[in-house]
Amino acid sequence: MSKDKTANAASVAATPSSHTAEAFASTQAAQDTVDLIEIDEILTLRRMIVRAPAPKGTVLFLHGFPETLMVWKDIATTLAHDYDVHAFDWPGYGQSSRPASERFSYAPRAYARVLKAYIERAGIDGSKLVIYATDIAALPALLLALEEPKIARQIIVGDFAPFDRPQYMWENLQNLKAEPTASPTRTYMNRTSDEILQNVHRRGLSSAEQFDLPIDVQQDMTRSWSLDGMTSADAFAHYYANFTRDQHYLEANLTRLKTPVKVIWGEKDLYITSEMGIEFAGKIGAKLDVLAGIGHFPHLQKPEQTVEEIIASFR
Repeated sequence: MSKDKTANAASVAATPSSHTAEAFASTQAAQDTVDLIEIDEILTLRRMIVRAPAPKGTVLFLHGFPETLMVWKDIATTLAHDYDVHAFDWPGYGQSSRPASERFSYAPRAYARVLKAYIERAGIDGSKLVIYATDIAALPALLLALEEPKIARQIIVGDFAPFDRPQYMWENLQNLKAEPTASPTRTYMNRTSDEILQNVHRRGLSSAEQFDLPIDVQQDMTRSWSLDGMTSADAFAHYYANFTRDQHYLEANLTRLKTPVKVIWGEKDLYITSEMGIEFAGKIGAKLDVLAGIGHFPHLQKPEQTVEEIIASFR
Protein backbone atom coordinates (compact mmCIF):
# COMPACT_ATOMS: atom_id res chain seq x y z
CA MET A 1 0.00 0.00 0.00
CA SER A 2 1.28 3.46 -0.88
CA LYS A 3 2.03 5.99 1.78
CA ASP A 4 -0.46 8.81 2.41
CA LYS A 5 0.96 12.32 2.68
CA THR A 6 -0.80 15.23 4.31
CA ALA A 7 -1.49 18.04 1.88
CA ASN A 8 -3.60 20.32 4.01
CA ALA A 9 -3.66 20.30 7.78
CA ALA A 10 -6.91 22.24 7.87
CA SER A 11 -10.11 20.23 7.79
CA VAL A 12 -12.66 20.74 5.03
CA ALA A 13 -15.02 23.49 6.12
CA ALA A 14 -18.68 22.54 6.15
CA THR A 15 -21.56 24.94 5.62
CA PRO A 16 -25.13 23.67 6.12
CA SER A 17 -27.49 24.18 3.21
CA SER A 18 -31.16 23.17 3.33
CA HIS A 19 -30.87 19.95 5.31
CA THR A 20 -32.19 19.40 8.80
CA ALA A 21 -30.45 20.95 11.77
CA GLU A 22 -30.32 17.56 13.43
CA ALA A 23 -28.39 15.99 10.55
CA PHE A 24 -25.84 18.79 10.47
CA ALA A 25 -25.49 18.87 14.26
CA SER A 26 -24.74 15.15 14.22
CA THR A 27 -21.83 15.66 11.84
CA GLN A 28 -19.90 17.76 14.30
CA ALA A 29 -18.19 14.63 15.60
CA ALA A 30 -17.15 13.59 12.09
CA GLN A 31 -13.47 13.78 11.21
CA ASP A 32 -12.74 15.40 7.86
CA THR A 33 -9.42 15.85 6.12
CA VAL A 34 -7.89 16.62 2.76
CA ASP A 35 -4.64 14.85 1.95
CA LEU A 36 -2.71 13.17 -0.84
CA ILE A 37 -2.54 9.49 -1.66
CA GLU A 38 -0.02 7.92 -4.05
CA ILE A 39 -1.56 5.64 -6.66
CA ASP A 40 1.65 4.66 -8.46
CA GLU A 41 4.99 6.13 -9.44
CA ILE A 42 3.42 8.83 -11.63
CA LEU A 43 0.06 9.52 -10.00
CA THR A 44 -0.78 11.16 -6.70
CA LEU A 45 -4.39 12.11 -5.99
CA ARG A 46 -5.76 14.82 -3.76
CA ARG A 47 -8.58 13.34 -1.76
CA MET A 48 -11.12 14.29 0.87
CA ILE A 49 -12.34 11.91 3.55
CA VAL A 50 -15.14 12.72 5.97
CA ARG A 51 -15.49 10.00 8.58
CA ALA A 52 -18.66 9.27 10.51
CA PRO A 53 -18.60 8.49 14.24
CA ALA A 54 -20.23 5.08 13.59
CA PRO A 55 -20.35 4.50 9.81
CA LYS A 56 -23.08 2.34 8.28
CA GLY A 57 -21.17 2.23 4.99
CA THR A 58 -18.96 4.22 2.65
CA VAL A 59 -19.76 6.63 -0.18
CA LEU A 60 -17.27 7.50 -2.93
CA PHE A 61 -18.08 10.60 -4.99
CA LEU A 62 -16.51 11.01 -8.44
CA HIS A 63 -16.63 14.42 -10.10
CA GLY A 64 -16.95 15.53 -13.71
CA PHE A 65 -15.55 18.32 -15.88
CA PRO A 66 -14.46 20.96 -14.89
CA GLU A 67 -15.04 20.14 -11.25
CA THR A 68 -12.84 19.22 -8.30
CA LEU A 69 -13.51 17.26 -5.13
CA MET A 70 -14.70 20.48 -3.49
CA VAL A 71 -18.11 20.12 -5.18
CA TRP A 72 -18.88 17.29 -2.73
CA LYS A 73 -17.89 19.08 0.48
CA ASP A 74 -21.28 20.07 1.87
CA ILE A 75 -22.96 16.85 0.72
CA ALA A 76 -20.18 14.82 2.32
CA THR A 77 -20.53 16.64 5.62
CA THR A 78 -24.26 15.99 5.67
CA LEU A 79 -23.85 12.29 4.89
CA ALA A 80 -21.15 11.90 7.55
CA HIS A 81 -23.98 11.64 10.07
CA ASP A 82 -24.08 7.96 9.06
CA TYR A 83 -21.45 7.23 6.39
CA ASP A 84 -17.76 7.58 5.71
CA VAL A 85 -17.42 9.72 2.57
CA HIS A 86 -14.51 9.78 0.11
CA ALA A 87 -13.87 11.97 -2.92
CA PHE A 88 -10.78 12.60 -5.02
CA ASP A 89 -9.60 14.75 -7.91
CA TRP A 90 -9.16 12.81 -11.13
CA PRO A 91 -5.73 13.07 -12.78
CA GLY A 92 -5.77 16.33 -14.72
CA TYR A 93 -8.14 18.03 -12.27
CA GLY A 94 -7.92 19.77 -8.93
CA GLN A 95 -4.58 19.24 -7.25
CA SER A 96 -3.98 15.69 -8.50
CA SER A 97 -1.09 14.74 -10.77
CA ARG A 98 -1.04 15.75 -14.43
CA PRO A 99 1.57 13.60 -16.16
CA ALA A 100 2.22 14.01 -19.86
CA SER A 101 -0.25 12.11 -22.03
CA GLU A 102 2.60 9.87 -23.19
CA ARG A 103 2.79 8.52 -19.63
CA PHE A 104 -0.92 8.52 -18.76
CA SER A 105 -3.65 8.49 -21.37
CA TYR A 106 -6.52 10.12 -19.39
CA ALA A 107 -8.80 7.63 -21.14
CA PRO A 108 -11.93 6.32 -19.40
CA ARG A 109 -10.24 2.92 -19.17
CA ALA A 110 -7.20 4.51 -17.51
CA TYR A 111 -9.47 6.31 -15.04
CA ALA A 112 -11.09 2.95 -14.25
CA ARG A 113 -7.68 1.64 -13.20
CA VAL A 114 -7.15 4.73 -11.03
CA LEU A 115 -10.52 4.13 -9.38
CA LYS A 116 -9.67 0.50 -8.64
CA ALA A 117 -6.30 1.46 -7.19
CA TYR A 118 -7.87 4.15 -5.01
CA ILE A 119 -10.45 1.77 -3.55
CA GLU A 120 -7.72 -0.78 -2.80
CA ARG A 121 -5.29 1.71 -1.27
CA ALA A 122 -7.98 3.38 0.79
CA GLY A 123 -9.02 -0.01 2.15
CA ILE A 124 -12.70 0.41 1.22
CA ASP A 125 -14.98 -2.62 1.56
CA GLY A 126 -16.93 -2.96 -1.68
CA SER A 127 -19.84 -4.72 0.02
CA LYS A 128 -20.52 -1.51 1.97
CA LEU A 129 -19.67 0.98 -0.79
CA VAL A 130 -21.92 3.17 -2.93
CA ILE A 131 -20.22 4.97 -5.82
CA TYR A 132 -21.83 8.16 -7.13
CA ALA A 133 -20.29 9.06 -10.49
CA THR A 134 -21.30 11.90 -12.76
CA ASP A 135 -20.21 13.13 -16.20
CA ILE A 136 -16.71 11.84 -17.12
CA ALA A 137 -16.59 9.70 -13.96
CA ALA A 138 -19.52 7.43 -14.84
CA LEU A 139 -17.99 5.49 -17.74
CA PRO A 140 -14.81 4.60 -15.78
CA ALA A 141 -16.93 3.37 -12.85
CA LEU A 142 -18.96 1.13 -15.18
CA LEU A 143 -15.88 -0.14 -16.99
CA LEU A 144 -14.41 -1.15 -13.65
CA ALA A 145 -17.67 -2.87 -12.68
CA LEU A 146 -17.42 -5.04 -15.80
CA GLU A 147 -14.17 -6.47 -14.47
CA GLU A 148 -14.95 -6.25 -10.74
CA PRO A 149 -18.69 -6.86 -10.20
CA LYS A 150 -18.32 -6.65 -6.41
CA ILE A 151 -16.51 -3.32 -6.50
CA ALA A 152 -19.58 -1.69 -4.91
CA ARG A 153 -23.00 -2.57 -3.58
CA GLN A 154 -24.44 0.01 -5.98
CA ILE A 155 -23.23 2.52 -8.56
CA ILE A 156 -25.27 5.66 -9.18
CA VAL A 157 -24.49 7.29 -12.54
CA GLY A 158 -25.93 10.16 -14.49
CA ASP A 159 -25.50 12.92 -17.05
CA PHE A 160 -22.82 11.13 -19.06
CA ALA A 161 -22.40 9.38 -22.41
CA PRO A 162 -22.26 5.58 -22.03
CA PHE A 163 -22.78 5.00 -25.75
CA ASP A 164 -21.47 6.57 -28.95
CA ARG A 165 -24.54 8.69 -29.69
CA PRO A 166 -23.31 12.11 -30.85
CA GLN A 167 -26.87 13.19 -31.58
CA TYR A 168 -27.52 13.29 -27.82
CA MET A 169 -24.46 15.45 -27.11
CA TRP A 170 -23.73 19.17 -27.19
CA GLU A 171 -21.91 20.22 -30.35
CA ASN A 172 -18.61 21.02 -28.65
CA LEU A 173 -18.57 17.56 -27.07
CA GLN A 174 -19.26 15.95 -30.44
CA ASN A 175 -16.38 17.97 -31.87
CA LEU A 176 -13.91 16.69 -29.24
CA LYS A 177 -14.38 13.09 -30.33
CA ALA A 178 -12.13 13.20 -33.41
CA GLU A 179 -10.07 15.39 -35.69
CA PRO A 180 -10.23 17.72 -37.51
CA THR A 181 -12.56 19.35 -34.97
CA ALA A 182 -10.96 18.08 -31.73
CA SER A 183 -7.84 20.28 -31.65
CA PRO A 184 -9.60 23.58 -32.44
CA THR A 185 -12.25 22.79 -29.82
CA ARG A 186 -9.57 22.12 -27.21
CA THR A 187 -7.87 25.41 -28.09
CA TYR A 188 -11.16 27.26 -27.85
CA MET A 189 -11.92 25.75 -24.44
CA ASN A 190 -8.56 26.84 -23.10
CA ARG A 191 -9.02 30.33 -24.53
CA THR A 192 -12.45 30.69 -22.92
CA SER A 193 -11.66 29.04 -19.59
CA ASP A 194 -12.95 31.98 -17.54
CA GLU A 195 -16.33 31.81 -19.23
CA ILE A 196 -16.51 28.03 -18.82
CA LEU A 197 -15.76 28.20 -15.11
CA GLN A 198 -18.31 30.96 -14.57
CA ASN A 199 -21.17 29.53 -16.62
CA VAL A 200 -20.76 25.80 -17.25
CA HIS A 201 -23.33 24.97 -14.55
CA ARG A 202 -25.87 27.55 -15.75
CA ARG A 203 -26.28 26.61 -19.40
CA GLY A 204 -29.62 25.18 -20.39
CA LEU A 205 -31.41 26.59 -17.34
CA SER A 206 -33.85 29.48 -17.23
CA SER A 207 -32.85 32.59 -15.30
CA ALA A 208 -35.09 31.46 -12.44
CA GLU A 209 -33.38 28.03 -12.32
CA GLN A 210 -29.80 29.27 -12.57
CA PHE A 211 -27.65 29.18 -9.45
CA ASP A 212 -24.28 30.30 -8.16
CA LEU A 213 -21.55 27.97 -6.98
CA PRO A 214 -20.30 28.24 -3.40
CA ILE A 215 -17.34 30.61 -3.40
CA ASP A 216 -14.86 27.97 -2.18
CA VAL A 217 -15.93 25.60 -4.96
CA GLN A 218 -15.59 28.34 -7.59
CA GLN A 219 -12.18 29.37 -6.27
CA ASP A 220 -10.86 25.81 -6.20
CA MET A 221 -12.00 25.11 -9.75
CA THR A 222 -10.41 28.34 -10.96
CA ARG A 223 -7.17 27.84 -9.04
CA SER A 224 -6.93 24.25 -10.25
CA TRP A 225 -7.67 24.83 -13.93
CA SER A 226 -4.00 24.87 -14.89
CA LEU A 227 -1.22 22.96 -13.12
CA ASP A 228 2.13 21.52 -14.19
CA GLY A 229 1.71 22.63 -17.79
CA MET A 230 -1.70 20.99 -18.32
CA THR A 231 -5.19 22.42 -18.05
CA SER A 232 -8.38 20.61 -17.17
CA ALA A 233 -9.48 21.19 -20.78
CA ASP A 234 -6.34 19.38 -21.95
CA ALA A 235 -7.15 16.39 -19.72
CA PHE A 236 -10.75 16.50 -20.96
CA ALA A 237 -9.57 16.45 -24.57
CA HIS A 238 -7.27 13.47 -23.92
CA TYR A 239 -10.24 11.66 -22.34
CA TYR A 240 -12.35 12.35 -25.42
CA ALA A 241 -9.60 11.14 -27.74
CA ASN A 242 -10.22 7.65 -26.31
CA PHE A 243 -13.89 8.09 -25.51
CA THR A 244 -15.49 6.41 -28.53
CA ARG A 245 -13.36 3.29 -28.16
CA ASP A 246 -14.34 2.86 -24.51
CA GLN A 247 -18.01 3.62 -25.17
CA HIS A 248 -18.05 0.85 -27.76
CA TYR A 249 -16.40 -1.53 -25.29
CA LEU A 250 -19.03 -0.84 -22.64
CA GLU A 251 -21.93 -1.29 -25.04
CA ALA A 252 -20.50 -4.55 -26.39
CA ASN A 253 -20.15 -5.94 -22.87
CA LEU A 254 -23.35 -4.79 -21.16
CA THR A 255 -24.39 -8.37 -20.40
CA ARG A 256 -21.36 -8.62 -18.08
CA LEU A 257 -22.54 -5.66 -15.98
CA LYS A 258 -23.71 -7.34 -12.77
CA THR A 259 -23.18 -4.55 -10.21
CA PRO A 260 -26.51 -2.90 -9.30
CA VAL A 261 -26.80 0.44 -11.13
CA LYS A 262 -29.19 3.34 -10.73
CA VAL A 263 -29.40 6.11 -13.34
CA ILE A 264 -30.32 9.72 -12.59
CA TRP A 265 -30.51 12.55 -15.14
CA GLY A 266 -31.24 16.23 -15.24
CA GLU A 267 -34.29 16.89 -17.40
CA LYS A 268 -32.66 20.08 -18.69
CA ASP A 269 -29.19 18.68 -19.28
CA LEU A 270 -27.94 20.67 -22.27
CA TYR A 271 -24.67 18.76 -22.65
CA ILE A 272 -25.99 15.18 -22.78
CA THR A 273 -29.73 14.91 -23.19
CA SER A 274 -31.94 12.61 -21.15
CA GLU A 275 -32.55 10.41 -24.21
CA MET A 276 -29.08 9.01 -23.57
CA GLY A 277 -30.01 8.09 -20.01
CA ILE A 278 -33.33 6.59 -21.08
CA GLU A 279 -31.60 4.34 -23.62
CA PHE A 280 -28.87 3.28 -21.20
CA ALA A 281 -31.25 2.52 -18.32
CA GLY A 282 -33.50 0.56 -20.68
CA LYS A 283 -30.64 -1.57 -21.98
CA ILE A 284 -29.41 -2.57 -18.52
CA GLY A 285 -32.81 -2.72 -16.85
CA ALA A 286 -31.89 -0.04 -14.31
CA LYS A 287 -34.15 2.35 -12.44
CA LEU A 288 -34.09 5.81 -14.01
CA ASP A 289 -34.98 9.11 -12.36
CA VAL A 290 -35.26 12.14 -14.66
CA LEU A 291 -35.14 15.18 -12.38
CA ALA A 292 -37.55 17.94 -13.42
CA GLY A 293 -36.03 21.40 -13.82
CA ILE A 294 -32.50 20.11 -13.22
CA GLY A 295 -29.55 20.56 -15.58
CA HIS A 296 -26.24 18.75 -15.98
CA PHE A 297 -25.14 19.13 -12.35
CA PRO A 298 -27.88 17.74 -10.05
CA HIS A 299 -25.49 17.56 -7.08
CA LEU A 300 -24.82 21.30 -7.37
CA GLN A 301 -28.31 22.46 -8.26
CA LYS A 302 -30.20 20.29 -5.78
CA PRO A 303 -27.74 18.71 -3.34
CA GLU A 304 -30.48 17.52 -1.02
CA GLN A 305 -31.66 15.23 -3.82
CA THR A 306 -28.19 13.71 -4.04
CA VAL A 307 -28.14 13.10 -0.29
CA GLU A 308 -31.48 11.33 -0.49
CA GLU A 309 -30.33 9.18 -3.42
CA ILE A 310 -27.36 7.99 -1.37
CA ILE A 311 -29.39 7.27 1.75
CA ALA A 312 -31.94 5.32 -0.30
CA SER A 313 -29.18 3.19 -1.83
CA PHE A 314 -28.26 1.83 1.61
CA ARG A 315 -31.81 0.76 2.47
